[in-house]
Amino acid sequence: MRASGIAVLFSNMFFKKKESKVQAPEEVLAMLGSLQNKINELEGKISLLEEENKKMIQKVGMIRFNPFSGTGGDQSFSLALLNKENDGLTITSYYSNGGSSVYGKPIKKGKSRYPLSNEEEKAIKDAIVR
Repeated sequence: MRASGIAVLFSNMFFKKKESKVQAPEEVLAMLGSLQNKINELEGKISLLEEENKKMIQKVGMIRFNPFSGTGGDQSFSLALLNKENDGLTITSYYSNGGSSVYGKPIKKGKSRYPLSNEEEKAIKDAIVR
């Protein structure tokens, strides 16, 4: 079967006009009621998804830097992971020849109850702006 024949067959299977039947008003009203129930159900699910979505990480900011001038490159970093309401956390890793240190700090409304480094503040700001 040629490509055009397949297209016609597909079109006939899925897009063929169906003969319409005249339906009683009660049947139409029942169908409309069923559709309205389905719409209400879907609206409820959408609202739930929108609420859950607010809590998911949506904003990310990352800054690479060198905390020890004169040694190595920008191997250290601060990473901010925030949700829609700017709640989340920062993860900061300091790298040196002697090893690495990693710190995490909770973030609420773009602020932390712990002192933030300049790099952490910049990562948060970059995440919020995006």
